Amino acid sequence: MNLARIRLGRIVPAAIAGMLLLAACQGGQASEETASPPGGTGGSPLSGEIVISGSSTVEPISSIVAEDFAAANPGVSYSVDGPGTGDGFALFCNDETDISDASRAIKDEEAAACEENGVNYVELQVAIDGISVITSPQNTDLACLSFGDLYALLGPESQGFATWSDANRLAEELGNEFGEIHAPYPDAPLDVTAPGEESGTFDSFIELALAGPIEARGSDETTRPDYQASADDNVIIENIAGAAGSLGWVGFAFADESSDSVRSLEVDGGDGCVAPTPETIASGEYPIARPLFIYVNAEHAAARPELAAFVDYYLSDAGIAAVSEADYVALDADALAETRAAWAGR
Repeated sequence: MNLARIRLGRIVPAAIAGMLLLAACQGGQASEETASPPGGTGGSPLSGEIVISGSSTVEPISSIVAEDFAAANPGVSYSVDGPGTGDGFALFCNDETDISDASRAIKDEEAAACEENGVNYVELQVAIDGISVITSPQNTDLACLSFGDLYALLGPESQGFATWSDANRLAEELGNEFGEIHAPYPDAPLDVTAPGEESGTFDSFIELALAGPIEARGSDETTRPDYQASADDNVIIENIAGAAGSLGWVGFAFADESSDSVRSLEVDGGDGCVAPTPETIASGEYPIARPLFIYVNAEHAAARPELAAFVDYYLSDAGIAAVSEADYVALDADALAETRAAWAGR
């Protein structure tokens, strides 16, 4: 992940002057051959402001795309921030943003809010991500945690557990139905830092890792409430790195970029322990993988050439290369073709 580019994307609201406008972007469908950011339509310079908010996980991808697009189009300014998928959808469905970055699909109640406010949108998958379960490099007692382990340590019934070993009894009750249990756990402080409820990564973790044990136990569809929650992935990384008995989860790209300060654990979803890597995430072998999306306001795109051109560029070969640059897993050819077709057919 190119952190310098990402930081620039978060704070630069204007374009980079002095660069030539490039050739016009043709039509509504993103070209698979595009090699450079598009310029105006019909030879006219583009102008306006593009506002993107939502997932902190998707934010690095959109920041890179926006930086490159604005560099070629000095009349276009942009803002990209990452308060979380849920907060982003709240803004988007209130017609306050042009694009909503999302690390999960839109929920029914969010879609209803968009409909109530007359916000029509196009859902576009842009990447695949894994959720890394992370701890401090000092914590060498465990190499793998199963879905059962994760429920015992992080699920709703673990509220009040101050040490890893506090979860031993609950883990024994769960047995090996949700992957092999790795209890007894060490008698060490359990310091949890992870995304909060506003984050799509929070929702995805529950859906992908905790849903089975939650259903079996008849417990609430949530995590333990008593942990340090943050919408800032960098804060999560810092807290995990700073506590020997830490445990949390974060998007794969952030964990991979910080592999010198945090340690990613293997995860057993029932078929054995698997490490998160681009290969295991892309294949689906890693059990905590999920799609990443952008949602585009369809009316805004129809009325504003700069927004339509931006999404065209986002889905072009040059634009979608930001996925790999930001350390996420690229879509295969068929999935990318489906995304491009969805945009072309809006």
